[in-house]
Amino acid sequence: MRIVVFTHSLRSCWNHGNAHFLRGVLRELHALGHAVAVHEPEGAWSVENLRRDHGEAGLASSLAPYPELSPVIDPPGFDLDAALDGADLVLVHEWNEPALVARVGAARRNGGRFTLLFHDTHHRAVSEPDAMRAYDLSGYDGVLAFGETLAEVYRGWGWGGRVFVWHEAADTRLFHPPAGEAPRQGVVWIGNWGDGERSAELEHFLFGPAERAGLPLDVWGVRYPDAALATLRRFHARYRGWLPNARAPEVFARHLATVHVPRRFYVEALPGIPTIRVFEALACGIPLVSAPWRDSEGLFTPGSDFLVAPDGAAMERHLRDLAHDPGLRAALTEHGLRTIQARHTCAHRAAELLAVAERLRG
Repeated sequence: MRIVVFTHSLRSCWNHGNAHFLRGVLRELHALGHAVAVHEPEGAWSVENLRRDHGEAGLASSLAPYPELSPVIDPPGFDLDAALDGADLVLVHEWNEPALVARVGAARRNGGRFTLLFHDTHHRAVSEPDAMRAYDLSGYDGVLAFGETLAEVYRGWGWGGRVFVWHEAADTRLFHPPAGEAPRQGVVWIGNWGDGERSAELEHFLFGPAERAGLPLDVWGVRYPDAALATLRRFHARYRGWLPNARAPEVFARHLATVHVPRRFYVEALPGIPTIRVFEALACGIPLVSAPWRDSEGLFTPGSDFLVAPDGAAMERHLRDLAHDPGLRAALTEHGLRTIQARHTCAHRAAELLAVAERLRG
């Protein structure tokens, strides 16, 4: 099958975590023998920011583990018909420009013989519904939503049985436990500061508890304004800057534990949707403690795959326990890794995507 994907960027995950998942899934589809073509727009903001901060070497590091994938960079007004020629399945990610979303839909509506899916991995359907409703999806065969609560929004917009839940997952070819254990120390958090969606939560569930527990804290990510950096200094956390995704497993392997602090929208408006870092951390065999979120779809077993802290004091206790209890660390590592390998790898999601395409063709 020839699969064509239009994404914001496959090359850069600078504030663009969706690239992690797409790279993993597309590699699995390639391994299954499918022809995969990826298109991203010229001048994508994630690419330009990464190039500005880290140059061409930083940009090259993103795709280094994925020699199978070589995205086509589309200039404005590119030949869409040529890009779609011979396609059997086409995915359009929601971070594309509305004009491109509409153009691909029109090509399908005007006789395109491919199955066309819109891939939504953001909270804008809830936080900015008018902006999302402005996308012209009239030519699309279905929607892939990265959680049940988001899928329910699309059902309310009339998609019915043509919306499918397609969670993110870990690329276990890249994210796995280290071959040999080395000394571990402290807590690590890999995440972007963003737009203030969890500033108070990070202080309450991460910076404060790690400091009170006496554990060093390393923080990786981008878009940390001066005020955020001042907060890190106040809690004696070490800011490390942007981290190439391919290096995340080695960083996890040097630390005792990591923490999940969901963005506010995924706690209040779209429960049941974890960040991709939850999947990746568990796949790497690092114990994880999570701030509260409702696993409404039963993706994991809280308490066995990871610990849950209802408040900052509980987070501090959990971090202390993990620092001093090798048995607890081992139990969480084993259970979380087993859950990922059984249900939440990019290979699983590749199979789910092919099943969706088959169902729609049927």
